[in-house]
Amino acid sequence: MIRKILILPVFLVLLPDFCGAQAFIRTTDLLRRPDGDYRTGELNIIQSPGVDTLLYRYILSNKKQKTSEGRQGMPGFRIQIYASSNRNAREESNKANADFMSKFPDIISYAMYAEPGYFKIRAGNFRTKTEGMKYLLSVRKEFPNAILVPDIINFPDLVKK
Repeated sequence: MIRKILILPVFLVLLPDFCGAQAFIRTTDLLRRPDGDYRTGELNIIQSPGVDTLLYRYILSNKKQKTSEGRQGMPGFRIQIYASSNRNAREESNKANADFMSKFPDIISYAMYAEPGYFKIRAGNFRTKTEGMKYLLSVRKEFPNAILVPDIINFPDLVKK
């Protein structure tokens, strides 16, 4: 009985710490210029603190998405030209990758290994399925088993060449 009486005040003291564990980030802090140039104007956003929390969670979830190379990425599509787990899959995947790179030098290819023993070759960084289908039709002429698969892709270049 004494334990219950002692546990209740401890719980009540620690309860605000547990409830306050979620960080509230203001939208104005997210949109602040990194160079510190504040002469461009002033931005006043009036909204519920819950919106700021949702934006912060969205940013954190995007930071957790990783590409096959371990870098940060975004959801998109790639063309898978080879996938196998047979005995000599490593050599076959290297040949398929070399063949792909010689026939399509403008599309970046990625060699991947997936458990339990699959060697895969995927190519491209397509943001939409439509964009990927355009390239898939030309790739299928050389690699008839190629398919378009969803994947975490690299962020596109900001500078257009």
